[in-house]
Amino acid sequence: MMFLLNDRVLDLDLRSAPQPLDPSRFHALSLAYVVKLGQELFSEQPLLHRDEPDRARRLAMLIVAKAPEVNAALFVAPARGCRPDEVSNHFANVSIDVMAGLSMKAEKGELNPVTADRDVWRRLAA
Repeated sequence: MMFLLNDRVLDLDLRSAPQPLDPSRFHALSLAYVVKLGQELFSEQPLLHRDEPDRARRLAMLIVAKAPEVNAALFVAPARGCRPDEVSNHFANVSIDVMAGLSMKAEKGELNPVTADRDVWRRLAA
């Protein structure tokens, strides 16, 4: 499964994950708790999706475990070390066609924040 985290396409093949995600371990966690965890991670490391891909992948797997219909998440921290509640977040269900296009752009090195925003998040649209 492909998952877009900010402007990074992650492969969430659960079978080949370094530490398999056991859904029963996370049953008690709510989606709100996972969102708060994401906010905390991005407040500490605003470029988590680029600088720490393993942690980003685990966060994406938790999101999917709690909300299987979601295949894209956006976390935006205004600054490193900001309060976690200042980190905005947004979730989406991106069509397979758009996700395939994003994946192809990523392979070519053409996926960047502006491209991801234009294709998915639309934050910069006038």
